[in-house]
Amino acid sequence: MQVLGCSGSLRRDSHNTRLLRAAADRLPPGVELTVWEGLHAIPAYDADADPGPGERAAALEALCRAVRVADAVLVATPEYNHSVPGALKNALDWLSRPLAGNPLAGKPAAVIGASTGLFGAVWAQAETRKVLSAIGASVLDRELPVGQADEAFAADGGLADPDLDAALRELLAELADAVAQPAAA
Repeated sequence: MQVLGCSGSLRRDSHNTRLLRAAADRLPPGVELTVWEGLHAIPAYDADADPGPGERAAALEALCRAVRVADAVLVATPEYNHSVPGALKNALDWLSRPLAGNPLAGKPAAVIGASTGLFGAVWAQAETRKVLSAIGASVLDRELPVGQADEAFAADGGLADPDLDAALRELLAELADAVAQPAAA
């Protein structure tokens, strides 16, 4: 089973990319996570300049292919101005076009997030879940807020707080279960 991880941060030393890497080490047996790192190459969405699937910029085609072949998607997002970072929202907008048959339709998805503040990007996680749902993804109704991210990671790259680490494992198991047992249509 393949999970595609996408960090909503463009920063080289992003806490959210670290969170995805921690998730990769905590997946159930038989599940692999690949971190997609092309967010910085996605152009701004412009419906007038959209040639349609199969004719888009290489970065967009790569993203669509990666989402299509993945069994599930895991988004780790920071919070910018109490919402979704623009680059992540832009990528989701591209993925939603055309809405019918988009690569996220019916795809199990989960959202986690880390921030240096106390709340662990909870608003951005809620907004990202809302956007993914609107696109048609099958989004888990839970999140994982990792606050004070500067101090949240252990030396081995995992989460220092055992309760947070256990919550991450539970969320990942639930995501794997959503792939194994899709919700009834």
